[in-house]
Amino acid sequence: MIYIGTSGFSYDDWKGRFYPERIAKKDMLSYYAATFKAVEINSTYYAIPPITTFATMDAKTPDDFRFAVKAHKDMTHSSDASGESFLAFLRSIRPLRDSGKFGCMLAQFPWSFKPTPENIDRLREFRERVGDLPTVIEFRNSAWVNEDTFALLRDLDLGFCSVDEPRLKGLMPPIAAATSAIGYVRFHGRNAAKWFKHDQAYERYDYLYSEDELNEWVPKVRDIESKTAQTYVFFNNHYQGKSVHNAAMFAKMLGLSLPLDASHIKSDQLTFDVDF
Repeated sequence: MIYIGTSGFSYDDWKGRFYPERIAKKDMLSYYAATFKAVEINSTYYAIPPITTFATMDAKTPDDFRFAVKAHKDMTHSSDASGESFLAFLRSIRPLRDSGKFGCMLAQFPWSFKPTPENIDRLREFRERVGDLPTVIEFRNSAWVNEDTFALLRDLDLGFCSVDEPRLKGLMPPIAAATSAIGYVRFHGRNAAKWFKHDQAYERYDYLYSEDELNEWVPKVRDIESKTAQTYVFFNNHYQGKSVHNAAMFAKMLGLSLPLDASHIKSDQLTFDVDF
């Protein structure tokens, strides 16, 4: 089973490109869920919301919808994270777990997190703290890309997050791997010029994939799917709705159907036919 969606959904610059011009913030998720079957929630990296937030999200989505939720930064970026942040996160997502809509947690570690004995122990401790929670690890440092890492993740029943991003030294290469029952792929865009040098954070993700670029990932995603129970594919190139365009394109390239006709997605830069 492949779930395709975007990293985040609440963007004002999607109005007129994906959302109606006058849509209210509170109506965005319901509108989004009429087109895509999954979403990646990134805001939890900055703040763990109250349990009522995910209860509301649950109520606005159909039964077959899935959420991937990013771990809070204290959980992944602090070597002495308190147990409270883990407990708060687990409490927050309870409505999604109860409804069966929780797909997995995405734990994104920083580039400074390298494969040292201490950090390998941190991964083991991380698994212990989250219990049996379905979890995927996104490494930012390419030093982790080796068979020892994959064996460690399999031993801990942690998924590996495959990524597509600029081909820059030290960044993760476009390796497709499956180390648990959950497959996971994130498309960050290939805006190499703005990856490290930008005035605004969104500039890094200002990139529209071509059909040829996405074609590189069709066999890779199919291979991951063959080794997992569920595979999540999310597009993080969110600036001006480019992620929704590419998500619809990629779904069609994989021969997947979306819940609703995607022809309402507009872009002056898009030449690929996204009608279903």
